[in-house]
Amino acid sequence: MKIRSIKIASALALVIMGAIACKKIDKGFLSDTIRYKDNDIYAKRGMTLTLSDRINADGSTPPFEFEMINFRDVLTGAPVPEEFYKKYEITTFKNGMTFNAATDTTVALLNAKRETVLRAPMEFNPISGQLAFNRASAYLPLGVYVFDLKATNSFGTKTYPSFARINVIEPSIEDVFQITYQAASGSSDAEAFTTIKPPRLTCTKISNDGARVILKITDKNGVAFNPANGEVVKRGDRPTFESHAKFNPVLPTDTALICDYEVAPFPLVKYITPTTDWGYLIYYRIPKRFASIDGVPNNNVNPVFGFRVLMEGTYVVEVKLTDVTRLPQ
Repeated sequence: MKIRSIKIASALALVIMGAIACKKIDKGFLSDTIRYKDNDIYAKRGMTLTLSDRINADGSTPPFEFEMINFRDVLTGAPVPEEFYKKYEITTFKNGMTFNAATDTTVALLNAKRETVLRAPMEFNPISGQLAFNRASAYLPLGVYVFDLKATNSFGTKTYPSFARINVIEPSIEDVFQITYQAASGSSDAEAFTTIKPPRLTCTKISNDGARVILKITDKNGVAFNPANGEVVKRGDRPTFESHAKFNPVLPTDTALICDYEVAPFPLVKYITPTTDWGYLIYYRIPKRFASIDGVPNNNVNPVFGFRVLMEGTYVVEVKLTDVTRLPQ
């Protein structure tokens, strides 16, 4: 009786094992809830490189292949403008090349590491789902756009409607311009100093092209002092705008000092001498024959300021002396 029970149990085990062997093996898993960390993606026009998060596959079986489909305007439903797919010329570093501020000190050395390429403003990585926006994003129309996602792995293919929104926006002034210092003083012929109101620094982007800062020092009425006429001069051995210009000379005009800085950020690095870390400071003097300080007669004007421009383009940086008047010449 005992032997018979053992034989029956063995037969049942063989039947169960056969059933398991015949059952179809699941080839993987593809989640219904794959996502970005934030499904609102912001593309700041003209920034050197903006990256989205990778897609979180929510435990799905790798590898994946992702595809953007039905890319459209969120308001009208119309396909996105052709600017998303059109290729534009941008300057970028060659593969494997990086900028070295200590050794890349001329335009020739810098250009040896750079090349001009044709690139669409936006690129989509089909493996990670990551979106990358480059300098050509300056050409994208402002707006909000949405796309569906098609995801494929060993399990199969699924489509995710309205997967993410791309918000094309202008960079804020904080994205492109950073003030590091601002102060001013009056000084007599005997070099006795009087603190006056700090200058007010503003930055206006006038073009996506080039890499140029047009630096204007103005009086309280917005009248520019004339560097070409000696109205803006150096202060001894202290750093000036030119101290931070690594690649091209600073050009004085009758209203501004102009620097083509080539690569952002500008200044690239702090100005450091063997004895002093000057940071990004810029010192100038406006001789007293060209300016009058409210309540402080017969004094030179000494603005001190620092700033950084964080992306390429052409900018006007104004240093406005709010208690100084330019004297007629």
